[in-house]
Amino acid sequence: MTLAPPPVPPTDRAAPRPAPPSETTVRIRVPVPVPPPARTGGRHTPPAVLVTGAGGPAGVAVVRHLVASGHRVVAVDADPHAAGGALADASATVPRGDHPGYASALLAVAVRHGCDALVPTVAEELPALRTAAPWLSAHGLASWLPDEEAVQLCCDKDLFARRMVAAGVAHPATSAHRDGVADVPGPWVVKPRTGRGSRGVQLLDDPTAVRAALAADPDLVVQTRLTGREFTADALVDRDGELLTVVPRWRTETRAGISVKGTTFASVPVTELVQATLAAVGLTGPANVQGFVAEDGTATVMEVNPRFSGGLPLTLAAGADVVGTYLTGVRTPGTALPRLWFTPGVRMSRYFAETFTGPDGVALPALPASAPARSGVRS
Repeated sequence: MTLAPPPVPPTDRAAPRPAPPSETTVRIRVPVPVPPPARTGGRHTPPAVLVTGAGGPAGVAVVRHLVASGHRVVAVDADPHAAGGALADASATVPRGDHPGYASALLAVAVRHGCDALVPTVAEELPALRTAAPWLSAHGLASWLPDEEAVQLCCDKDLFARRMVAAGVAHPATSAHRDGVADVPGPWVVKPRTGRGSRGVQLLDDPTAVRAALAADPDLVVQTRLTGREFTADALVDRDGELLTVVPRWRTETRAGISVKGTTFASVPVTELVQATLAAVGLTGPANVQGFVAEDGTATVMEVNPRFSGGLPLTLAAGADVVGTYLTGVRTPGTALPRLWFTPGVRMSRYFAETFTGPDGVALPALPASAPARSGVRS
């Protein structure tokens, strides 16, 4: 098969990167992989990392961490004004992951900016990237993507519930049919079968209302509403299925499904639950597992996101460099990746931070200016 050359890349812009906000202090426990310099035009220019989803919390966190670790970063998003673009060395606008030209647009950006590694942060784009991975690799853009079945199981709450039951993993009773409501003890939570964050979630106490909701929208599922303390656990699984780390954190406060306050903690039941869950779905790479711990200490899983999480900065601050380790696995697939450790009791409190661009799209320094901004050049 002859691979077609990449199309002309979309308009993109090089941008200065201001110093990242300092609400957390990142303590790296493993060496940050630094690629060997590539010779370009007589100068040594290291290859760049291409990060997708630069407008989301996970994308912003990945961009900030890689920049702070000394990597050259190119950020892309469907939103031309995505905040992460102003934090990277360069940025570009690409179509959504479900657009037929998405992979071609990514490759065009990668070729233009000398990217050799892809770090996706949006679950919905993973099927398209998995299909295009051999083509991207043949043109010099390496990736590490989970199996298509694993992604499907994680993104479909009904399929995920069935797999948890089959694997014997603790999970709330779930049904995608109104006739199955009788088998789901209340109180209930009704949510989209696919989706993320807290979009479309309904907390209901009347079985009649639950049946009406399922009848009105066939793409909803109903689950028993769990009680206890809600947790999220960031995890990294190597290509052979070995669990490298689990970093649980309490979701002390959330807004629109994103953790804004949290604390890391150590728990054998939660760690074992995360390990069993990820093994059941066959997921490798980064994962974000959510669930509840009951008053008696019993842990129950709710869902898995096959990507880095929006609360990633807390995991990094606690000492587990899942981003740098994942990047090593992308660039050198045969390398044995280290186990990562973290510090329990690290707290995060999130605040708003702003990025600015001028009329020409070039990033401006944050106010008040603490350091001179780099000169951005539009390519």
